[in-house]
Amino acid sequence: MYDVIVIGAGPAGCSAAKALADGGKSVLLVEKLSLPRYKSCSGVLIKRSMELTERYFGESVPEAALCLPVENRGMIFTDDRGKELRFEQEGRNVWRADYDNWLARKAEAAGAELRDNTAALECSDFPDHIEVKLHGKEFYSEKARYVIDCEGVVGAFKRKLTNCSAEYITTFQTFNKGEISLDPHYFYAYLQPELSEYDAWFNVKDDMLVLGVSVKDMSKTGEYYANFLEYMRKAHGLAVERQIKEEKWLMPRVRPDFNIDGSVGRVFFAGEAAGFLNPMGEGISSALESGYQAARAICESFSDPAAAAVKYGIYLRPLRTYMERQWHFVGTIAKTFSEM
Repeated sequence: MYDVIVIGAGPAGCSAAKALADGGKSVLLVEKLSLPRYKSCSGVLIKRSMELTERYFGESVPEAALCLPVENRGMIFTDDRGKELRFEQEGRNVWRADYDNWLARKAEAAGAELRDNTAALECSDFPDHIEVKLHGKEFYSEKARYVIDCEGVVGAFKRKLTNCSAEYITTFQTFNKGEISLDPHYFYAYLQPELSEYDAWFNVKDDMLVLGVSVKDMSKTGEYYANFLEYMRKAHGLAVERQIKEEKWLMPRVRPDFNIDGSVGRVFFAGEAAGFLNPMGEGISSALESGYQAARAICESFSDPAAAAVKYGIYLRPLRTYMERQWHFVGTIAKTFSEM
């Protein structure tokens, strides 16, 4: 019988697992993919993510997880009318596979038991514990007093538990060798409706030009991507020599009136599984924070799940306020993000 089973070894799950282990709880951290596992992501740690990483994991991001250019200096938005808005802020450029793996190993070093290649399928609720059905090399079950689901929006565990479905945004990005007239130390977001159905973006990772678009209708991916490339050629002198790779991913379609799912009985949600993702897709900071706060609430009220759930809701209020400010800001510069 574990005290807590944490599902998903991303920033939310690792933050929760380490905090629980530091609090003396027995923790099983399961990850359905093989570590280090890859996630399609800009890999830009904003200042808030850097601060939370150091606060919850005791040190700054190691050099092994960084990529070039190491220093990110902020974001440059182009609004839906073509006006450029610059926001300076210290940040770091990381490969998510290496960053997440480092977080997982820090949680393991703190005392969490780590199992990768292990999917959480569903759970059964009992008066004093949860039984989780897992699939690794074989099907089996483990018991725990609590579960923290941090597997993100595409996992099946929450859908089966709550019997609800999620809306998705499809992201498509390519890694390319070539040239462009933009400063590689910034992350660029383009909110013009002719370039994507959500946002388009550009950033640089280890001298590769990353170009991406997000769409609600997958069949329109090629059309929007072609429009974006043409725009970047005319506006910024993009010249692609060759494409290295391309990838598609799913992220939740979070709306301005977003709902936060804190818990159901002994099962708590954190990160994207809880509904935390800002309008530009930055979710690392809220994942780190919500994972930690879920662990904190459980540690403080371990013998009383109802009290733990109430505390978790209270601890999430500042994060929700932060998300609301993000939505208000982006809603003022792009009509797409002011929808209700």
